[in-house]
Amino acid sequence: MNPYTLPDTDLEALLQDDTPCGDATTHTLGIGSRRGRMVLRARYAMTLCGSEEAARMGVLRGLNVDGPVLPSGSHLDAGTAFLSLSGPADALHAVWKTAQTLVEYLSGIATCAAELLAAARRAHPDAGVVCTRKNFPGTKRAALKAILCAGASPHRISLSETLLIFPEHRAFLPPDESPAATLAHLRRQWPERPVVVEVAQAADALAWAAAGVDILQLEKMSPDTVAALHAQISASPGHPRLAAAGGITPANAEAYVRAGARILVTSAPYFAPPKDVAVTLTPADEPRS
Repeated sequence: MNPYTLPDTDLEALLQDDTPCGDATTHTLGIGSRRGRMVLRARYAMTLCGSEEAARMGVLRGLNVDGPVLPSGSHLDAGTAFLSLSGPADALHAVWKTAQTLVEYLSGIATCAAELLAAARRAHPDAGVVCTRKNFPGTKRAALKAILCAGASPHRISLSETLLIFPEHRAFLPPDESPAATLAHLRRQWPERPVVVEVAQAADALAWAAAGVDILQLEKMSPDTVAALHAQISASPGHPRLAAAGGITPANAEAYVRAGARILVTSAPYFAPPKDVAVTLTPADEPRS
C-alpha cells in the first residue's frame, strides 16, 4: 500500500469543504433519497492516481463500491472506467465533484511523473526521477502519493531528513572554509547521511567532486555541460553521482540521462495540467452502461 494514502481526516475535510451546510440543490429538489449510480472514467489516456481516496469518500458518505477499484499507478486508456459507486442521490452528489477533482489533479501529477521516468529510462534503466518539495502548500501527502504511484520518488520530503547544501547555505560559511572542511563537519555531525551539494558552475562542481561529495546537484546546466563534467569527474576516483536539476521535463529528460545524470530533480509534475475524468450519474432504475 502506498504509505501516503490520504487518511479519513483529510478526506472528511475535503468533503466538508464542499458541503459545509449540505447540498442546497439536491435538498430543495427533494431527490436525495432516490438511489443511483456514479461511474468515473478516464476521458483520455492517463496514469491514474487517487482512485482509492475517491472510493473511500463514497464509503464515508454511505455509498457502496460496486466491483473492483482500479489502483493508483494504473495506466488507463481513454474511456476506461476505474470506479463505480451506488447509493442515495444526496450522497452521490456530495461526493461527485470532490472525488472527481482530486483524481484529476493527482492523475495529472502522476502522468507527468510517469512520462519523465519513461523518458529517463530510455537512456538508462537505472535512471531515477525525484520530485522536489515545491508542491502546493497543504497538499504534500497527496502530491507524494501521486509521484510514488508513478514510479518517481521524493527528492526531499522536508528540510528535516536530508543534507543538501545550497549556495544560500554556503553564503553563511566562513569565506576561507574549504569544501573538504565543510564535508568533514557534516559527516562528523550526521555520519549516516549522504551529502548533496547544488552548484551552478562547472568549476564549483569539480571542487566539490575533488573534496568527495556524495551527490552533485547541477542546477540549470545544459546536457552538454553535464556531459563534459561527467567525463572529467568519471576519470577521478570516488566520483559523485550526478543529479540534473532545473528545467527538467519529459522533453529533455532523456538527453540529461545520456549526458551522465542518473538522477533527475524536478518540480514539473506538480505543475502538470489535470487529467480529465468523465463522470456519469444515473438513477438506479436505468440500465447500466
